Amino acid sequence: MPIATGDQPATNVRLRIDSFADYGDRVDVQPFLDSTEALGDSDELRRRLRQDGYLFLRGLQDRTALSEVRMQVLATVERAGWMLPGSSPADGRVDAALACTEGDRAYADVYHEVQKLRSFHAVAHTKTVLTLLSDLFEGPAFVHPKKVGRLWFPQFTAHTTPLHQDYVHFQSNLEVLSVWTPLGDCPLELGPLAIVEGSHHIGKVIDHHFSLGAGALEVDGADSVGTLRCSGFDLGDTLVFGCLMVHGALPNTTEDRLRISLDNRYQRRGLPISAHQLLPHLNEGRLTWEGVYAEWPKPDPDDLRYYWEREQLEVVPQDTSFSERIFEEALAVAAEGGEAGLVAMRRTVANAPASENARRARAILARYPEPVADGAH
Repeated sequence: MPIATGDQPATNVRLRIDSFADYGDRVDVQPFLDSTEALGDSDELRRRLRQDGYLFLRGLQDRTALSEVRMQVLATVERAGWMLPGSSPADGRVDAALACTEGDRAYADVYHEVQKLRSFHAVAHTKTVLTLLSDLFEGPAFVHPKKVGRLWFPQFTAHTTPLHQDYVHFQSNLEVLSVWTPLGDCPLELGPLAIVEGSHHIGKVIDHHFSLGAGALEVDGADSVGTLRCSGFDLGDTLVFGCLMVHGALPNTTEDRLRISLDNRYQRRGLPISAHQLLPHLNEGRLTWEGVYAEWPKPDPDDLRYYWEREQLEVVPQDTSFSERIFEEALAVAAEGGEAGLVAMRRTVANAPASENARRARAILARYPEPVADGAH
């Protein structure tokens, strides 16, 4: 029985959820069910994962090692000029006026430098995490090469990661598990990841639509119910969940603190993997593995460079129907002058200027020129 989909029929569950971005202080969040005491009991952990759809584990990962990764990421952010002048990099305080996210060139320029950090990739391969995932899969765990990080600005609520299922982004197979790890303590006001309890029992990929938030895909909120669960994270706390679990980020409502987190994906060795999972995250045609590895030691002491090429992988094509549908929806929103759609069109032009989608986006943008700020020349 697939551990990621649950053991109840889809007809037992209906989903009704509004966008997290609209919740703000009104969101009613119940704490995660803590499974830390079950560590070491693989059967119990698998039972809870099937039943609840997730595992929340306190102190699973080494705080010292994660703290070192955090400082390397913040050093990259500091070099980019995002930090508040006079603040300590360790505090992660940034200028909210510089807010940017996935799809923005300013974000990609910094994020690509984070992607080049060997320590950023090594977290996914730590023995503690691999042992846990192998126990859950009842077989050797394979780490997806595409490692995902988030550098989330404060007061950037409209762009908050919307409620979605991971399958639409990472595909591969329905057994994929995600491991969410904040790099630093992450109280509720910093915007940790939240899940909709029981949503994995629907047992299928549900309809997603265009959203301005990270990932641009949001579940249809017209027919959904479920308890929203989230807890504050301490450094080292870890959330594991399946690819059909509906989840999203709470908004970062702090004044000036950057939320940094890691999203890594795992599957049992031998299952198919989508071709796009073998590429760097947000590469936008500009970041290659050669670029990621340029400053890594040679030979790499843990053999993390191109490790997947030593596997007998069944690679399947990416299903692009999700992104194609979302672009059409964003285009329709933009055609009506909707700001979210216009933002999406500007990002399309910036990231793929020679594409057919960019040509269509320019035609819309020509009807809605971006206003010029006072004093601009």
